[in-house]
Amino acid sequence: MPLSIEVAALPCVGLAVVTQHKVADGRRGGYSHAQPMVAYWRSLVEFGKLEREIRIDAAPEIVFDVVSRPEHIKMWWPDDASFEPAPGAVGELVFGAHAAVEPITVVDVDPPRKFAFHWIASDGQLPDADNSLLVTFELEPSGDGTILRLTESGWREKGWEAAVLEEAFHDHERGWDMFLPRLRSYAPSVVAQ
Repeated sequence: MPLSIEVAALPCVGLAVVTQHKVADGRRGGYSHAQPMVAYWRSLVEFGKLEREIRIDAAPEIVFDVVSRPEHIKMWWPDDASFEPAPGAVGELVFGAHAAVEPITVVDVDPPRKFAFHWIASDGQLPDADNSLLVTFELEPSGDGTILRLTESGWREKGWEAAVLEEAFHDHERGWDMFLPRLRSYAPSVVAQ
C-alpha cells in the first residue's frame, strides 16, 4: 500500500513533524504516531495571544482613565482594585465573593494611548515579564470615540500543561468577552479627569 507523506511546520516553536499515512484507493488512512504531538504543539501555537478589539463612544483620554485608574476599573471588571498607574507600581485586583486577590505590576503608562500590566504570576510571586501574563490596552482615536485593542500574552511562557493552558485561555476569553462590553457601557458615563 503506498504512503502519503505530510509535513506540519510550526516555525514559531521551531518544529516540523513528518507524518506518514497509508493510502488505499486514493483515500488517506492509518494513524500517525506524531499526531498527538502535532495536536499538542498546535494548541501551544493557538494559545499564544488573546486579542480583542472594541469601539467605545468616549474620547481616548476618558477610556485611558477607565482602563488605568482603580476607581474606574472596579466599575467594569474586578470587585476592587488598588494600584498607582505608574510604571513599576505593584498593586492588586480583587475578584468574587471569596475575595481572590491577583497581584499586578504596572508596566507601561502612556496616556492616552497605552496601559499595560503583568498579572497571573506563579503562586506567591510578584508578576513580572518572566512569570506572568501581560495585559495591554492600546487606544486609538476613531471619530468621536476610541478603538480599544486588548492583548493578553505570555500564555505559552507560563509552562502549563496543554490542558491547563487551554482551559485558562478559554476562561480568560470568556472573561474578557463579558467584561469588555461592561467597559464599553461604562466609559461614556465618565467625565475626563
